[in-house]
Amino acid sequence: MDQTAAQRRNHITGVSLAIVGAILFSAKAIVAKLLYRYQLDAVTLIAFRMLFSFPVFAAIAIWQAWRHPPLSVADRWRLLALGLVGYYLSSFLDFLGLQYISAGLERLILFLTPSFVLIIHVLWFKRQIRPIEYLSLLIAYLGIVLVFLHDLSFNGQQVILGAGLVLGSAIAYATYLIQSGEMVARIGPLRLVSYAMCVSSVACIAQFFLLRPVSLLIQPLEVLSLSLVNAIVCTVFPVFLTMFAVKRIGAPTASQAGMIGPVSTLILGTIFLNEAITSWQIAGASLVILGMYLLSKK
Repeated sequence: MDQTAAQRRNHITGVSLAIVGAILFSAKAIVAKLLYRYQLDAVTLIAFRMLFSFPVFAAIAIWQAWRHPPLSVADRWRLLALGLVGYYLSSFLDFLGLQYISAGLERLILFLTPSFVLIIHVLWFKRQIRPIEYLSLLIAYLGIVLVFLHDLSFNGQQVILGAGLVLGSAIAYATYLIQSGEMVARIGPLRLVSYAMCVSSVACIAQFFLLRPVSLLIQPLEVLSLSLVNAIVCTVFPVFLTMFAVKRIGAPTASQAGMIGPVSTLILGTIFLNEAITSWQIAGASLVILGMYLLSKK
């Protein structure tokens, strides 16, 4: 009986960690939208995000390097590529796209990442697709079309640009997930994430100093505070909360618990950005979540 109770507590704790991680990660779109009100651009926004989060990931990377043997030259090159594609490129395209579309649409497009993983496997690795997977893709993409057409009717052509950029972000991250699978099993998720985030941080900060004047680092306290929230609460915390959740309940269950992300984004967008929730958005979000739930089922 005690063992059953302990297992139940462990499951509840894992699910709770996954839910909180998903909500915090989804909140980065809200924080980014708030920062854009201070006339920041994507280059400056992501530079501040990485400036504040880099010390945390660097400390973890140093700790991991001290505990484990050095990586091979080949693995170092792979990590460099993974960091640039999975965290730098995907994050930069995501924040660029958020300048043009609602936080709700951004979250729904990113939520399609598992479907892009499937499509890449089908096209590149010639994987066979099952009928349930066809159905899940049809349902999810129908939901995206509903929300996209809704936003397009209100915000015009800029929605096409923004959705295209966020779509590129999701595809870049899907590519990262596929390429990182073998390395995660071999060197561990904590080591991989900390190293890759350090690569991304250096790239984002270097990009800022190459493209923007140093004087832009002088910002109002509100910008610095929101950037700190973006870096720690919406970047560092979700990474570790999700990692701890996966360790307790496994990746499939953690992924399903994370389906609260798009819903939380719609609610937070209403509270902090005054983005109205319409029946079209609810219907679209429901279809996307249903489609990704079906895709996650074995």
